[in-house]
Amino acid sequence: MSERVILEVCVDTPAGLVAAIRGGADRIELCSSLALQGLTPAPGLIAQAAAAPIPIYPMIRPRQGDFRYAEHDLDAMRRDIDAVRTAGLAGVVLGASKASGALDEGALTMLVRHAEGLGVTLHRAIDLTPDPAEALETAIGLGFERILTSGGALNAMAGAERIAAFVEQAAGRIAILAGGGVNPANVAELVARTGVREVHSSGSGPATEGLAAGHEERALHLGFVPTGLRDTDEAVVARLAGVVRGL
Repeated sequence: MSERVILEVCVDTPAGLVAAIRGGADRIELCSSLALQGLTPAPGLIAQAAAAPIPIYPMIRPRQGDFRYAEHDLDAMRRDIDAVRTAGLAGVVLGASKASGALDEGALTMLVRHAEGLGVTLHRAIDLTPDPAEALETAIGLGFERILTSGGALNAMAGAERIAAFVEQAAGRIAILAGGGVNPANVAELVARTGVREVHSSGSGPATEGLAAGHEERALHLGFVPTGLRDTDEAVVARLAGVVRGL
């Protein structure tokens, strides 16, 4: 377990990757489509991340929607894990569920074994489980190094009681990474209420790139630029890092 609180920032663009590193992130969850809660990043972004000076954990999630995966999904996930290993990145983030919401031990056993030599984080599939305490023990048995969770709530502050219970139950056997709505204004309270030593945030602000400058109206009309576009913001990450390093 870390002595100081670790800040993980999730990013889904080249600019976001740069902003997170410059802002002081300790680790990056690399994704595409954060608006869909994160999908597997593209090869180009993975290649860019290979030069980063901090650990990079790409999301291994081949499609939007639930975490129930057919064999063709699992095949894609294995291939994506191979690509991460080839790129020389530190680890992967993944999860798989049964129809009940319980962790799919069969699929996860295969995926974790396939990721041998890489760090492995269990993502928020754990927030769907009907028995979170049992799921935590399953994750430990499968060999995950950490669990990303909002405590089964819409955000980590709302799920703080469950996250604290995870920390107590884990007792140092696995790291608990609190994520969901984490920002500079609430991260200190979240850490105090839960006891986590790792926090996860998008560190986002209004996007400054990709806004179709000069032809915004048409780009919006055709759906190329969504309203409220956001991206990782170096200043927000720096504020988060400053608070976290003081804890």
